[in-house]
Amino acid sequence: MKIKPLHDRVLIRRVDETVKTAGGIIIPDTAKEKPSEGIIEAVGEGLRGEDGKLIPLSVKVGDRVLFGKWSGTEVKVDGEDRLIAKEADILAIIE
Repeated sequence: MKIKPLHDRVLIRRVDETVKTAGGIIIPDTAKEKPSEGIIEAVGEGLRGEDGKLIPLSVKVGDRVLFGKWSGTEVKVDGEDRLIAKEADILAIIE
């Protein structure tokens, strides 16, 4: 299945964080928080300004980003969890 986000929305694949603490303790999946870091898989075209011109997004496919803990809507794409969020929910691009 292929998903194309609309307007200023992006499709994000969460990046798994480490499952072991610095002391070597393994954290079970049930105790872990969902990661707030991901990779952009698809982007919308952007928003239209008041003058009708298209304003492109600041992020692109392949960017590694940080987003808010409660951002976006979770969806299943080909059996895998993804997040559809607005560009405004993205806090930073990791370089």
